[in-house]
Amino acid sequence: MEVSREIEFPVPPDEVWEALTDPEQLEEWFANDVELDLREGGAGIFRWEDGEERRATVVVAEPPERLVLDWEDEGETEFTLEETDDGTRLHVRESTPEFSTALELRALALSLAHT
Repeated sequence: MEVSREIEFPVPPDEVWEALTDPEQLEEWFANDVELDLREGGAGIFRWEDGEERRATVVVAEPPERLVLDWEDEGETEFTLEETDDGTRLHVRESTPEFSTALELRALALSLAHT
């Protein structure tokens, strides 16, 4: 199964990139505890209050344009950032079987809209 979504943010690409890659910002909108080594081949660990933990490997990290994470459950999430006249268009493509980051991006959109 593949999910694709585009989201518009009223902020420049570097701010969206930070929200997607900075552990402290990820903890505000995505998971409760985040460790992320942003180098290609680096590890990501995402933990939630309910005890769930997901691990990912950074496949591509090209700030502030493209991030690809390969999840240990064999799914993949690709973020592509495109600068627009009004801010940033974020393209999200996922092939994650049971877990959708795209659904969580609404919280990110709301948090960036209020900065």
